[in-house]
Amino acid sequence: MCTACACGTQDGTRSGDSAQVVADGAEANVYTVSGMTCGHCVSSVSGEIGKVGGVTDVRVDLSSGAVTVGGAGFSDEKIRAAVERAGYTLAATLPVSAA
Repeated sequence: MCTACACGTQDGTRSGDSAQVVADGAEANVYTVSGMTCGHCVSSVSGEIGKVGGVTDVRVDLSSGAVTVGGAGFSDEKIRAAVERAGYTLAATLPVSAA
């Protein structure tokens, strides 16, 4: 059973994709979120982050805990608050520059 959200999931099935989401003129950050163990956890985190103003894309790699957030005008503080609303912890942040 998933211990993070108690959804009953039996395995840590990978959900999402950690591909970079930087488009021309957009910004992106890669956050490390701890405590996610299943697809339901990924859905909860993605859903809350997706509600943050300026966020246009959210990609989650369950196995590493990496959450790539793309868009413009969002802040680390707002992302942290969204992750906490979902019941998880934001551990780290890394800016990603457009290639």
